[in-house]
Amino acid sequence: MSTQMAPDTVVVKAKRVKQPRWRRVPKRNYVLLAMIVALSIFPFYWMFVVASNTNAEISKSPPSLIPGGRFLIVAKKVLSAQGVYFNTALLNTFIVGISIAIAQVIFSAIAGFAFAKLDFKGRKGLILFVVGTMMLPSQLGIIPLFMLVKNLHMVDTLYGLIVPALITAFGVFWMRQIIDAQIPNELLEAASIDGASVPRIFFRIVLPIVRQSGFVLGLFAFLAAWNDYLWPTIVLQSPKHFTLQVALTQLKPMYGLDYGLQMGGAFLATAPLLILFIFVGRKLVTGVMDGAVKG
Repeated sequence: MSTQMAPDTVVVKAKRVKQPRWRRVPKRNYVLLAMIVALSIFPFYWMFVVASNTNAEISKSPPSLIPGGRFLIVAKKVLSAQGVYFNTALLNTFIVGISIAIAQVIFSAIAGFAFAKLDFKGRKGLILFVVGTMMLPSQLGIIPLFMLVKNLHMVDTLYGLIVPALITAFGVFWMRQIIDAQIPNELLEAASIDGASVPRIFFRIVLPIVRQSGFVLGLFAFLAAWNDYLWPTIVLQSPKHFTLQVALTQLKPMYGLDYGLQMGGAFLATAPLLILFIFVGRKLVTGVMDGAVKG
């Protein structure tokens, strides 16, 4: 049988279906979003402008808004500043942030799974206690926490930053809500009937399902560790153990002020986070939305 199209066949083009009115985005919304993006990026751009200009250019009225040509010189001064160890501080911050992020995802997922799916005595009271600790200011626990870290001989070590942040109340509550919303009880019951143990159910079923939300929690933990200043200032004493936020406070000349040097250090400390967000921004949105709808 011939498959050729008949000469008189008429090809009808499908009409473009108009989107419902409630799904159309007005053009003024794009303008508003563009303004919000510009305002969000401006502080980062301003750091670069200050870091690439001299103090005289920045002190003008109005100040210069155009980047200069000194950024590479300032960056070399930041990286080679005496007594600052900026490269070491950058590495220390990566080690602390990644360690805390991985630990919080694993431990928070285990605790969240227990609170969401396991039936044990005192479960509701414990989860209320965990949520209640989120209402207390973290500054209240600094003195007893420092005493504990000192007794464990972790002062002036990276362990003193990592161990106290291995698990948080927010992480437990976050993973508890995610696991309760995304994993049906019937799935776990079926695995249990097939002979799977609780650890196997967790690592083979629960953890793969909530990996996107776990990634978001890990990212939040990494950002919190990267930007933390108060606790590292208290625990760390040696410049070779400083994290970025502590090292930035050491970027100041002996006499006078060097705005370019300080803003150059701040720019170099912020740039890795911006690059990270560019690569994982889509996963961040997906992970947040995974827990927004139950089922």
